[in-house]
Amino acid sequence: MSHTQTPVIVLGLGAMGRALAAAFVKAGVPTTVWNRSAGKDIDLVAAGAVRAASVAEAIGGDGLVISVLLDHASVHEQLDPVAGRLAGRRWLNLTSTAPEESRELAVWAREHDIEFLDGGIMAVPPMIGEDGSAIFYSGSRSLFDTHRGVLELLGSAEYFGADAGAAALNDFALLSSMYQMFVGFFHGAAMAGTGGMSATAFAQRAVPFLSAMVQGLPAYGQVIDSGEYAAQIQHLAFQQAALDAIVRASRDAGIATDTLEPIAALVGRQVEAGHGGLAFARFIEELRRAPVVATEPEVRH
Repeated sequence: MSHTQTPVIVLGLGAMGRALAAAFVKAGVPTTVWNRSAGKDIDLVAAGAVRAASVAEAIGGDGLVISVLLDHASVHEQLDPVAGRLAGRRWLNLTSTAPEESRELAVWAREHDIEFLDGGIMAVPPMIGEDGSAIFYSGSRSLFDTHRGVLELLGSAEYFGADAGAAALNDFALLSSMYQMFVGFFHGAAMAGTGGMSATAFAQRAVPFLSAMVQGLPAYGQVIDSGEYAAQIQHLAFQQAALDAIVRASRDAGIATDTLEPIAALVGRQVEAGHGGLAFARFIEELRRAPVVATEPEVRH
């Protein structure tokens, strides 16, 4: 079956939902759309999408059901009342849900005889359907394989396995790196700004420097996977001294240190534990020490 013959039903028309629906409509995919508040589907309907007045009406026809809602609670709020109508259907969740929430949705779907695939979108709305857009998937392999042609209209599609939480886990892990990189840039721009440098000028210096630093990530990964943390240069004690100096400089400049001090504290704990002569990559072991509280996923009936 070609993707132009595979209908889709998009539930939720925030910025991302509209971008996904627009990509489907542009490719000639029969697309039904629903949103809680009115008005967000005007351009989509004008381009050929079909407006549904309710979730129940939207899922009344055939097609792959795609939820792109605000959060995990919103998914249950909208789909719990129509669970019976979804029995025997295929459902793709592209709402940003944490891994355990995605796993809970998979359990809920199984309880209601719904085939479930979860996804993590590695793109901002304007990137959807363009080069660089990528979406991670996990859950039903059959659903992924059957609808891959449609999914690839949105961006590259990568399957992470049957564990429904795997896509979200990898999505959030990369987003964690992204957010902390951006916050680091903001902190640096704030510091440089106290000396009169504009954020634009600081960015021009930060890009080549950070790009060069990123090239070291594969080597860090190899060290972490080996568990051999012998330091060649700039061991943890050196890093502690450097971070403490940056914290002092930030305070002297009147810049908040809320994001930087926890990093310095984690390095300090490693040094206090006797690991000061080991490589900076051992920092990850301090993160792994965080207690994990095992909880059973909540199952809604």
